[in-house]
Amino acid sequence: MKLFGPRHPEEVAHRVPPGQRLVKGWPVLHYGPIPPFRPDSWDLRVYGLVENDYRLIYEELKALPNATVDADMHCVTGWTTLDNAWTGVSFRTLAERAGPRPEAMWVIAHCDHGYTSNLSLQAMLDDDVLVAWANRGEELTPEHGYPLRLVVPKRYAWKSAKWLRGLEFSDRNKRGFWEVRGYHVHADPWPEERYSYQEGPGAEGEP
Repeated sequence: MKLFGPRHPEEVAHRVPPGQRLVKGWPVLHYGPIPPFRPDSWDLRVYGLVENDYRLIYEELKALPNATVDADMHCVTGWTTLDNAWTGVSFRTLAERAGPRPEAMWVIAHCDHGYTSNLSLQAMLDDDVLVAWANRGEELTPEHGYPLRLVVPKRYAWKSAKWLRGLEFSDRNKRGFWEVRGYHVHADPWPEERYSYQEGPGAEGEP
């Protein structure tokens, strides 16, 4: 995989959040085993507080209008990679098809092996959020989330959950795997929202 980087050190300084270090490779971090991909049984479910609960098999998902997002990635453990080009389907496309109800305020990402992650619907509706199957023009490898991962560039990378299988719209915050273990609900890397003790009022309700 070819890695791209900015030409000017000044640009690097403006793109690396506090407490982060730039790395040239792409570290592999995840909890649990890598799940096998079985095309004949795989699907993505979009459900919860929506008008249209639906499922997509892999071919149906990839047939939707595709999007490419150029974005950096910041891991809560301290590394940052620059100039990722993600290819997939915009979260907005999936949400528009589902039709979230007015009371839907949160989105819970459900992945293989029961892993979950959560973000406010407001954060998920950013125009750079997508579900992706490729990075820098190449299909994701299994250790990086193939066949599908969530990509939320403005949040720490644990919110970009690997091996995505469902998106649940909810009226309340349901803390995910790392969130119940002390990590921040919103996970914005620029103010270093790493841990739950940093959360202000409203973390369990309004986004």
